[in-house]
Amino acid sequence: MATIPESHTDLLTGPVYVSLVTVMPDGQPQVTPVWANYDGTYVKVNSARGRQKDRNMVANPKVAILAIDPGNPFRWIEVRGTVEQITEEGGVDHINELSALYTGNADYYAFNPDAKGQETRVVYKIKPTKVNAWG
Repeated sequence: MATIPESHTDLLTGPVYVSLVTVMPDGQPQVTPVWANYDGTYVKVNSARGRQKDRNMVANPKVAILAIDPGNPFRWIEVRGTVEQITEEGGVDHINELSALYTGNADYYAFNPDAKGQETRVVYKIKPTKVNAWG
C-alpha cells in the first residue's frame, strides 16, 4: 500500500473537489468531479448505484484520484489505487458526512430532494497503490 504524505492529506480531508478517474468497458478513461475524504487508510468516495462511475468501479476496480489545491494549483496529489470495498452500508451517512464537509449542511438531500428515496447511496473505499504529490 502506498502512503499519503502528511503534507498533502489536507487535500483529501478538506473540502477540495477531486477528479475521480474510472475505466469504461471499452478501456476509455472516464473522469468525474466528486467529493472525497480520507480515513488514514482509504480514500472514500460516494455515488448512487447505477451511475456510470458505479458501473465502472464494479467492473474494474482500478481508479485514480487527482486533488488540486484550490489556493495553489502547483500543489496537488494523485492517488492511483484499487477499490477494495464497495458497500451500501453507511452510504447515506457517508454522503451526509461529505455534504457537511463540502457545504456545511449535513443533509445531502436538502440539495437534491428529488433523489431522496429514489437512489441507493454507495461508499467506495480506495486503497492507494501509487501516490504522486507535488508542491
